[in-house]
Amino acid sequence: MKRPFQVALLVLSGLGLLHASLFTDLFLRYVKEGMRPLLIASGVLLLLLGVAEAWPSKRRKGHDDGATHDEHEHEPEHGAGSGHGHDHSRAPRVAWLLFLPALSLLFWAPPALGAYTASREAPRAVDRQSSFDPLPATSPLPLTLSDFTRRVQQDRTQAVRGRTVLLTGFVTPDKGHRDSWYLTRIILNCCAADAQSVKVRVQGAAPPANTWVSVTGTWHPGGTLGTASAAAALDARAVRTIDRPVNGYTDDLPLVPSR
Repeated sequence: MKRPFQVALLVLSGLGLLHASLFTDLFLRYVKEGMRPLLIASGVLLLLLGVAEAWPSKRRKGHDDGATHDEHEHEPEHGAGSGHGHDHSRAPRVAWLLFLPALSLLFWAPPALGAYTASREAPRAVDRQSSFDPLPATSPLPLTLSDFTRRVQQDRTQAVRGRTVLLTGFVTPDKGHRDSWYLTRIILNCCAADAQSVKVRVQGAAPPANTWVSVTGTWHPGGTLGTASAAAALDARAVRTIDRPVNGYTDDLPLVPSR
C-alpha cells in the first residue's frame, strides 16, 4: 500500500469515527454512551495523523523528483543476497482490508443486537440487593426488567404481588412455546462484544421478533415470590408497540404513556 492510500485510510477512519460518534448515534451499536468523548478524540487524532502523513510528502515532492536522477547514479549496486532492494516504506497488502471497516463506518451500519443474540445466551444474573424501598402507589408501576426480576426473586416483602407493572423491551421468541415469549433488554458492560441480556417471560401470543413493546401486566405465579425459586414472568394484560429507544443497550425505566 503506497503512501497516498495510507493517508486515505487514516482520513477515512477518522471521518468514520466522527460520523458515528459526533454526527449520529451509530456508535451506540458498538460501545457504551460514556465512551463517546474517546471516540471523538480518536477520530480527530486519526484526521490529524492523516494530514501529518500527507503534508511532508507534498513538501518533499519537488526535492525528491530532482534528486532521483543523482541518487540512481551514485547508489551502489547490491547483490541478490545483500538483503536490500525491498521497499520497506509500504504497508503489507493485507492492510487493504482495513478499508472495509473504515468505509462501513461511513456508509453502512451493522444491525443492532437483538433476538438472535438474546436467544443464544442465558439471561444475565441480576445484582443482589438486601433491602428494597417501598413501591409507589402508581399504577401501572414502571420498572426496569432488572428491577422487576430483583423484586420477584429477592424482595421478601413480596411488594409486587398483585401490582400492575409496566415493562419495556424487545421481543425474543421462546423456542418450542407458542403461548409465551421473552421481553428482553441487552446491556453493554463496555462494548458489543461483552453484551448480556436480561429477560422476563411473558405469557401470551408473541409479537414479531425484535419488535419493541411496552407490556402491562402482573407477576405470573411460579415458585415462591421473594425467593430464587420465583420465575421472572408476567401475565400480560396489554402489549403496545413502541419505537426503539435511541440507546437500546440499556435497561431504562419505561415511559408511562400520557392519558
